[in-house]
Amino acid sequence: MEPSSQIIVALDCDNRATAEDIVARLGDECRFYKVGLELLTAVGPRFVEHLVAQGKEVFLDLKLFEIPNSVAGAVRAAGTLGVSMVTVHSMGGAGIMRAAVDAAAGFPGLRVLALTVVTSMTDADLADIGVDDPAQQQVLRLARLADKAGCHGVIASPQDVETLRSELGADALIVTPGVALPGESPAEHARTDSPRAAIAGGASHVVVGRAVTRATDPAAAFRAVRADIAP
Repeated sequence: MEPSSQIIVALDCDNRATAEDIVARLGDECRFYKVGLELLTAVGPRFVEHLVAQGKEVFLDLKLFEIPNSVAGAVRAAGTLGVSMVTVHSMGGAGIMRAAVDAAAGFPGLRVLALTVVTSMTDADLADIGVDDPAQQQVLRLARLADKAGCHGVIASPQDVETLRSELGADALIVTPGVALPGESPAEHARTDSPRAAIAGGASHVVVGRAVTRATDPAAAFRAVRADIAP
């Protein structure tokens, strides 16, 4: 896969003007954007349609965790918008993941990805909610469940990628938030690594946010990430 196609820029902002400015400044450099709950709640789905109409791919990061019928409805709505990826929460169980996969079947370009353990969570955080296994073991358990449910891939930290690629095989999508360039602060991410390490370990995509979106020159920052992951 060409490096530019492996980079997803997270539009983690709370208004359309800022998001549009970032997209305009990146121009043809970036093909893939993540729209999460903050931006979707602030500006609504029409901005997603706007991105798709420009020929951009959209990763709609909803982290769906609801009863299967509601999850299926949300996935169909995402497919109607024309997005390329949508996320469900694997800790919701096999039922909601199967419902999501079945709903996505009517949209050939839509891939369902299962969030395993968010990158901000540590072993201690998992223990707080009654999960005694370390994060890496929990990630692997949930990834296996997602694979069995028919999900097209998973969301996991860069530190989990190598194990997941071995477990899930060559065709699975493995999307990694929580990457940080050398010298960059990992922000709220507890389990992080560089974009290069994530791709080398077998990630299909890396998600980058502030390193690009808050840079003085977002296009130059994007090119730096691309250079970091280039073979």
